[in-house]
Amino acid sequence: QVQMVDSGGGLVQAGDSLRLSCAASGFTFGRYAMGWFRQAPGKEREFVAGIHWSGTSTNYADSVKGRFTISRDNAKNTVYLLMNNLKPEDSAVYYCAADLMTLRPTIPTMRSSFASWGQGTQVTVSS
Repeated sequence: QVQMVDSGGGLVQAGDSLRLSCAASGFTFGRYAMGWFRQAPGKEREFVAGIHWSGTSTNYADSVKGRFTISRDNAKNTVYLLMNNLKPEDSAVYYCAADLMTLRPTIPTMRSSFASWGQGTQVTVSS
């Protein structure tokens, strides 16, 4: 069955960096776009970053553009999110997600476009 395991979260100070990982199994990873979402207490889950199934293009929320980098290693069935210059407002539970459509030509950004989710990893940024 499909399994996605998020890891790499933690408690850091403003300005620090973290790298999140999501190890996927149970499906043909290289045929699906992947995304990272986050959800802070009392807020909706929001799109953070996405990467094309080929790894050749990416998309970011305006709030993280220039600070976060999404990447993937299709040989390892893993997607990463490198987060630099973290801010307190980045504090949230971060979830990786797999597209519900194979070989989509674009990078989805809507929550409803993703079929499978990791369990989430907590990121807390202190000021």
